[in-house]
Amino acid sequence: MYRTMIKGLFACMLGISSALVLTLSAASAVHASGTIKIGSFLALTGPASFLGDPELKTLQMYVGEINQKGGVLGKKLELVYYDTSGKAKVAKDVVKRLIKKDRVDLIVGGSTSGTTLAVIDIVEREKIPFISLAGSIRIIKPVKKWVFKTPHTDRMAAAKIFEDMKKRNISKVALITGNGGFDKSGHAQCLDLAPKYGINIVADESYNNADTDMTTQLTKIRATDAKAILNFGFGKAPAIVTKNVRQLGIKLPLYQSHGVASKKFIELAGDAANGVRLPAAALIVAEQLPDNDPQKPVLLSYKKKYEAKYGPVSTFGGHAYDGLFIAVEAIKRAGCVDKAKVRDEIEKTKGFVGTGGVFNMGPDDHLGLGLDAFKMVEIENGAWKLLY
Repeated sequence: MYRTMIKGLFACMLGISSALVLTLSAASAVHASGTIKIGSFLALTGPASFLGDPELKTLQMYVGEINQKGGVLGKKLELVYYDTSGKAKVAKDVVKRLIKKDRVDLIVGGSTSGTTLAVIDIVEREKIPFISLAGSIRIIKPVKKWVFKTPHTDRMAAAKIFEDMKKRNISKVALITGNGGFDKSGHAQCLDLAPKYGINIVADESYNNADTDMTTQLTKIRATDAKAILNFGFGKAPAIVTKNVRQLGIKLPLYQSHGVASKKFIELAGDAANGVRLPAAALIVAEQLPDNDPQKPVLLSYKKKYEAKYGPVSTFGGHAYDGLFIAVEAIKRAGCVDKAKVRDEIEKTKGFVGTGGVFNMGPDDHLGLGLDAFKMVEIENGAWKLLY
């Protein structure tokens, strides 16, 4: 095809208009019969695979469903994805491949904050719409023209947690966090927001996400006058922290971030998870929502389809649902896959009811969710309980 196009260009330079007409006709036919390529890079292996696995399954399930219904703008969707194992360098390499070799029309992916942050310069330079599935507020603040996201931010999580603590008259808190990109960003947001809620951080401990025991840090916390513990992290580490807290006989309220909002955390922490509070997307408590909640039909539909095919649903798969359909609706409104037009339409997303909330984006907000999109939940008898 490329040789034909080059010949056509030379023909044009020589004034042979008929050759150019044939070339343009051939190129138009190829474009008309082509697919709309959705690129994705996900943590399918490694410690963050509990994020990437449900994300990929969700994308595959709905791309298949959309195609069965005729696709988008008369074209089938084609999902092109790569595994990053949660590694930033790998993410850079595969995103370059998605753009340069696979020539995707847009990207929905980035399971972790670290891999997402690593590729922002690339997508901005190449001017390709990118909807991230990661949590850090740094992904969208300050606003980057071509970058959007669907999960609630770490700053929102910290605010929701501190709001709950304030209701419970808790003012002295021990903070413990991991060393990953999400953890560090969450740590920074907690320190920044705490004074605004009258919260005094009386201990600030950290661990390596690969550690298998955090009793040393928790023993130090036990010696303080903290009235609650907040662990900001994801993966296996928060489950270990939760177990260690119980093993040490610490009776303080224990809070976790939305990074543990999956059944996997409860399985890993076991009975120790009971009593843990955290902010989470409404998906995990869909049945407990009032019937007039606009999200409830969307959540129950997604949950039914996913669980019938793959098993227990997670909020992380829900982020992929939101990203895919925000992209699809933007393409429909644009009437084409012109990257600039699709980007503009993503930014104009209004009233989109997703699993994470009702999205209302704009030039200054590439997430479009308020704090009310978060639900505060507590684990009770190994299950999620909606508090408010």
